[in-house]
Amino acid sequence: MRKAGQVVAEMHERIRAAVRPGVTTLELDAIGREVIDRRGARSNFLGYHGFPAVICASPNDVIVHGIPDDRVLHEGDIVSIDCGAVVAGYHGDAAFTTGVGAISAEAEKLILVTEQALAAGISQLVEGGRLSDVGHAVQTVAEGAGFSVVREYVGHGIGTAMHEPPDVPNHGAPGKGPKLRVGNVFAVEPMVNLGAPDTRTLADGWSVVTADGSWSAHAEHTIAVTDDGPEVFTLPR
Repeated sequence: MRKAGQVVAEMHERIRAAVRPGVTTLELDAIGREVIDRRGARSNFLGYHGFPAVICASPNDVIVHGIPDDRVLHEGDIVSIDCGAVVAGYHGDAAFTTGVGAISAEAEKLILVTEQALAAGISQLVEGGRLSDVGHAVQTVAEGAGFSVVREYVGHGIGTAMHEPPDVPNHGAPGKGPKLRVGNVFAVEPMVNLGAPDTRTLADGWSVVTADGSWSAHAEHTIAVTDDGPEVFTLPR
């Protein structure tokens, strides 16, 4: 899984560097495809329940599952990129949100708080903890900053399949659910909205947007519970 995670980390680095005003989300998808092909990996997004791309590209009010197309990104937009890879049968999955050119202070705060919420969730992945400690930490950070967390979409176990049980919600009381053990691997992925947490799905059947039109940010890593604490597989090494 470390190898799959490093393919995803390179996809993130390359795509993040290419985000600028005037680029299309389909061009960003092409970068992800090049990395996967060059590294001898396989995309776990392409073809998943019919999904047509190797990345999800979700601008502004799109929370998750945006389909790359010829939409042009503009100065001041934000865009979330979610992607994954499979190496030797094992999966990696991660997401980030970044600004397109100069963005507003509010958008910058949204992205920062989402990353802080992810870090707080990851910090709870220690042996003997409870799974709900992760979501509680995420919710505490996000709502403490005045934002909301999406309820309908959650993190998940990951291994020889991209989505494995159990679900990892981004909210809830601490001290509940399965006890964490060394060797568990999870994808933790807070989705944080400027407005209300409610969502709706567009006619394409994939793109999930905020019901009130507010902007949203998404951050995710694949993390293992180890004897030495959480190990993030999808950070560059």
